[in-house]
Amino acid sequence: MNSNLLVVIAASAIFYGTPLFFAALGGVFTERSGVLNLGVEGMMLIGGVTAAWSSLHVGGSAWFTVLVALCIAMLAGSILASLHAFLCVTLRANQTVAGLSITIFAGAVGLSSYFANIWKAAQDPVTRQVRKLDVLGLADAPILGPLLFNHTILTYLSWVMCAVASWYLFRTKIGLQVRAVGESPQTADAMGISVVKYRYIHTMLGGALAGLGGAFYSLAIVPTWVDGMTKGAGWIAIALVIFGFWRPGLTLLGAYLFGALQSLGTVLKARSFDIPGDVLDALPFVMTIVVLVLVSTRFAHKRIGAPAALGVPYEREER
Repeated sequence: MNSNLLVVIAASAIFYGTPLFFAALGGVFTERSGVLNLGVEGMMLIGGVTAAWSSLHVGGSAWFTVLVALCIAMLAGSILASLHAFLCVTLRANQTVAGLSITIFAGAVGLSSYFANIWKAAQDPVTRQVRKLDVLGLADAPILGPLLFNHTILTYLSWVMCAVASWYLFRTKIGLQVRAVGESPQTADAMGISVVKYRYIHTMLGGALAGLGGAFYSLAIVPTWVDGMTKGAGWIAIALVIFGFWRPGLTLLGAYLFGALQSLGTVLKARSFDIPGDVLDALPFVMTIVVLVLVSTRFAHKRIGAPAALGVPYEREER
């Protein structure tokens, strides 16, 4: 029953969609505060290389090593995001240019590859990995086993974070203030809300989650370090933020859709389907283009609810 093609694709969608969701959720936090972050790909790669190095060099038990590796990946992504925040919030640089610069700086031919080279992170496969769990011994149960009871701890964490993020953004005072900063920073500032602080904190939080998504690639999907291992997942995550209307729940569903598209090639090849690999590999990016085209229409701008001040630098008026 668990070898059914639809079950396999659904389970693979959850697995491959998990890192996309972490990165996209980070984008939701960042963009809800009014900062556009196109540097997600670079932050994911930095998270991936630091996690791979940490897993190989940090001593202790396997679970402790993996935990430290994940924390270091999040810290690395957050540090890189702080640079983006400095450029966009403090220097009020063009946010599109700043984000692209971050991706080039830390991307497949940038800082992440340099670190991998000097740390020799790609020499050995990662042995202490984020492995799938057999929850309650039900991993082999028909249909629900692979869908609910046979995932990594990070997948279960992503479900918790989805609920917590929704509650935080739409049910708490701080979440209301975050959205106010993203909608009308002038009004938020007049109410005594620190626009700079909220944008810095949520940009760095977004970077930490992107780093965590990158760590999932090097500790679970590959698992080792390969230059450019995310293969454009950061760009998909950016599209997912829009696809999910800046809401965590819809973003999670979108991540699983794109995860299914990403895994389709592997699943079908394993089943000996004679479909060109390049066609299957291109599907997530074709869908990304379709999403971006659809949301660029005038109707979409009125309906999707993008933060009104997204991408607009804020300069406090002198009083």
